[in-house]
Amino acid sequence: MTLKIEEKLYQNRYRVAEGEPHVCIDPSKADSEALKAMVNICPAGCYVATDEGKVEVVPDGCLECGTCRIVCQGTGALQWGYPQGGYGILFKFG
Repeated sequence: MTLKIEEKLYQNRYRVAEGEPHVCIDPSKADSEALKAMVNICPAGCYVATDEGKVEVVPDGCLECGTCRIVCQGTGALQWGYPQGGYGILFKFG
C-alpha cells in the first residue's frame, strides 16, 4: 500500500506551546522573496501567501526540518528556534 505524503504526515503528532511559536516572521520583511519561496518549499505547508503579497507562518505542524532557516539565512526575515522541551513534532513512524 502506498501512502500519500499528507497521510504520512498525519501519523505524526504535534504539541503546540500556545502563545510561544518557535518560528516568527519579521512583519517588515514579510514580502521577501525568500519567504515567498517558502510557500512552495516548506514540506509541512506552514507558510501561506496573503492577498496583499505578504507571507504568514503557521508553525503548528512544523517538521523542524530547518529548510526555512537555510532558505531565509541572512535575510533577517525569520526567527527560528527549537520549541521548548516537550513541545513540537512527535514522530510516530519515523
